[in-house]
Amino acid sequence: GHIPCGLICHPDKEHVLYPLGCTVVIQDLDSKKQTFLHGHTNNVSCVVVSRNGVYVASGQVTFMGFKADIILWDFQRKELLARLSLHKGKIEGLAFSPNSLYLVSLGGQDDGSVVVWHVGKREAVCGSPASARSAGSATVVVCSSCRDEMFVTAGNGTIRVWELDLANRKIRPTECQTGQLRRVITGVKMADDDNYFYVGTSSGDVLKVNTNNKLMTDYGPQKEKFSSGVTALLLLKTGDLIVGTGGGIVALCKGSNYKVMKKIQVQGAVTSLTCRGQGHQFFVGTNECQIYRINYAAFKEELIAACHNEAVQDIVFPLGTSDLFATCSKNDIRVWHTPENRELLRIVIPNVTCHAIEFMRDGKSIISAWNDGKIRAFTPETGRLMYVINHAHSLGVTAIAATSDCKRIISGGGEGQMRVWEIGERTHKLGEVLKEHVSAVSCIKIKKNDRECVTASLDGTCIIWDIVRFTRKQMILANTLFKCVCYHPEEYQIITSGTDRRIGYWEVFDGSAIREVEGSVSGSVNGMDITSDGAYFVTGGDDHLVKLWDYNEGAVTHVGVGHSGNITRLKICPGNKYIVSVSADGAILLWKYPDLH
Repeated sequence: GHIPCGLICHPDKEHVLYPLGCTVVIQDLDSKKQTFLHGHTNNVSCVVVSRNGVYVASGQVTFMGFKADIILWDFQRKELLARLSLHKGKIEGLAFSPNSLYLVSLGGQDDGSVVVWHVGKREAVCGSPASARSAGSATVVVCSSCRDEMFVTAGNGTIRVWELDLANRKIRPTECQTGQLRRVITGVKMADDDNYFYVGTSSGDVLKVNTNNKLMTDYGPQKEKFSSGVTALLLLKTGDLIVGTGGGIVALCKGSNYKVMKKIQVQGAVTSLTCRGQGHQFFVGTNECQIYRINYAAFKEELIAACHNEAVQDIVFPLGTSDLFATCSKNDIRVWHTPENRELLRIVIPNVTCHAIEFMRDGKSIISAWNDGKIRAFTPETGRLMYVINHAHSLGVTAIAATSDCKRIISGGGEGQMRVWEIGERTHKLGEVLKEHVSAVSCIKIKKNDRECVTASLDGTCIIWDIVRFTRKQMILANTLFKCVCYHPEEYQIITSGTDRRIGYWEVFDGSAIREVEGSVSGSVNGMDITSDGAYFVTGGDDHLVKLWDYNEGAVTHVGVGHSGNITRLKICPGNKYIVSVSADGAILLWKYPDLH
């Protein structure tokens, strides 16, 4: 939701498109079915659809000094048509000309050029620096509504109208005059007859510029400017404007005097406004990863999609059901309904991060570990806070697990301590402190009989504990930061992994190494989960791949490509229907568990 104008309603009125990491998602509005456009090597920075709906173009960011690609896609066939590569660093904006003859692209501030591409020939026609030396960099590009040869760029203190001279392969800019006003332009909308265009500014007003004489004709609102700036604009057939602001206001303004006629508040800063058809319905996208549908007549918002807007830290299923799962992130815990892929519950604790969550076996509470050093328990149906254990750990609670009789919670902290908490009907008290690890505890797993547990830590050790007598049974040492550990269902072996990218099999009885396999070619392995029969397990990590392994062979059988951020955790659902993986870019991906017969 952070990409300006990233949410687009397709001209067929049946699909919306939006970027997620390095993929572009196409979602059917009725059936909610999603298709993915894979092809970018780094995060998508802008996306645009041609007016006839045939083409989609998307641009990406890349590392300093490298070429950033623009990809031209066929919308119907959902396939890559061409890679257009000229700009360096980042593609700031893209626009199709009205008859889809040309694609105009704007490079980021390290590139600073504007290029016109011929869509049919898939080649560049010409390019030019986007703004004058004296002006700031351009961040917005929009094409004319009638003529293929005209487009507008705007940015920090600059508005320019360009003409394409195809015979001489040149583009010629004319600077627009705004008198005494100095503005940072955040969005441009062209009128249907091309006579004028509106620009939204970070100061919270809207400027109207005449396309023919390149002069600003008027601006507003002059007294009550929109707070936090105008971040999105929509021009209606009636000549009125819909304005989205950084403060989350969506306002309907009179075209003549910019007076606000209706307004509603949404969550997060508005980053996209897009019309469905003639504008009787439109969609709003915000930077808190919320998509709203608004009917123009009623002017009421309806939330149709939402997700985490920070890194997702953990995912858990309740015992024995694959219809629900919970995820946690900064500020919140969310419970999701798998068959409909929708959010059932959101538990918000502002400004703190939840590191780990667990469903109690009896299904009566969700226990959670937070970086403010507290353990909080909530009811899964309503999200009501049941109890808080204050000062559970000094450097934040980093891992949590519950015994199957629901009478004890075992937590691990950032300082390396393990603590056992006795949970009664209305009481909770500290039962035992186990000091052995010297760095943060990353994962805790408890044996089915509640007599033993294993903890993985970033200090390079995994410890198997007796949690009846509270003593250390075995210690496993390796030159790695352990991120995850799993008991084999028969509980005579454990598997571990971490930053050395190796998956280790260990004997529980004496802590000896059985074998080691290469878990990933690049980047640490952060999450693993094993099937209930112990035949297969899944891993995910900083290589962005979900891998399914044969436990006995120690070999990869299936690979899932789709994440664009580091995978933080993943789980196989009870009954082996899906694999759910979560990542640092805020995405939750559902995978079909492969048929292994």
